[in-house]
Amino acid sequence: MGNVFVIAEHRQGLLRDISLEMLTVASQVTQQNGGDVVAVLLGSGVDSLADKLAGYSDKVLYVDDPLFADFNAEKYQRVLVELIKQNNPELVMIGHTTQGVDIAPALAVEMKIPFVTDVIQIEFADGKLQPVRQYYQGKVNANFAFKGESPYLITLREATLEVPEPSKKGAIEKIDSPLKEDIEYRRFIEYVEAEVGDVDITQSEILVAVGRGIREEKNMPMIEELAKAINADICGSRAATDAGWLDHDRQVGTSGKTVKPKLYIAIGISGAFQHLAGMKGSKTIVAINKDPDAPIFSVADFAIIDDLFKVVPKLTEKLKELKG
Repeated sequence: MGNVFVIAEHRQGLLRDISLEMLTVASQVTQQNGGDVVAVLLGSGVDSLADKLAGYSDKVLYVDDPLFADFNAEKYQRVLVELIKQNNPELVMIGHTTQGVDIAPALAVEMKIPFVTDVIQIEFADGKLQPVRQYYQGKVNANFAFKGESPYLITLREATLEVPEPSKKGAIEKIDSPLKEDIEYRRFIEYVEAEVGDVDITQSEILVAVGRGIREEKNMPMIEELAKAINADICGSRAATDAGWLDHDRQVGTSGKTVKPKLYIAIGISGAFQHLAGMKGSKTIVAINKDPDAPIFSVADFAIIDDLFKVVPKLTEKLKELKG
């Protein structure tokens, strides 16, 4: 097969995790079927980012131009169209992020190329790419076949896998930007950082997460006692924050925050794919749920299938004993 283009995403001088996740998936694809992994980077003052991408790529193509000092989907699209025409990759990968979904659909339409969104992995059948998506809150996986000729385009869901240490030394090529003048009708205004409450759960090493399964707010003290016993912060699913049991800045998931603690204890959370996308990168995941078919168990390292109202008090008691 041909090469795989990975469109790197960065913000305020830092690469986003999704960039390295896509490069890891791309490497798995090319190892099985040939071709090179080519990272594509657009920005201003991004030499150091290109160096980091080289550790996960066979080649880095990058544009360093003041016109790309801030993200602008219209500018990205114009450059990517030209680069794809010039290099004719087999597959183009973009993150399924706020930025990614701003670029990818319009890019697919302009180039008239097959496009699959929110992919969780890529498989092969008869030597052909088959992107995999999920349905019914992650309970069903569906394989897709691309119609027509390459190049193909996908957006990859965040936090789909753990990124290994860099193992490549890809060539780095700085290229001139095909975009020669600024775009006035669509401009970057400012970057607004999300407000952080009393606790920034994205920095927490231990998290206790609650979902609809705890039923009502009066059961929160039970969760708080467990969290206190292990010096954990508390977070939750969208159901928990919408119910008012937790502030919205404690929400984990695609409409909340992405977390990667050393330990994540999910209590009464079924595991809709929106929630899994925000926490599956955790080092160790413990799930407590009485439904043996709950999707949360698909990512859990330890599964406790029982009534949480029986399990949590006993777990808290045992942890207190162990702490002396």
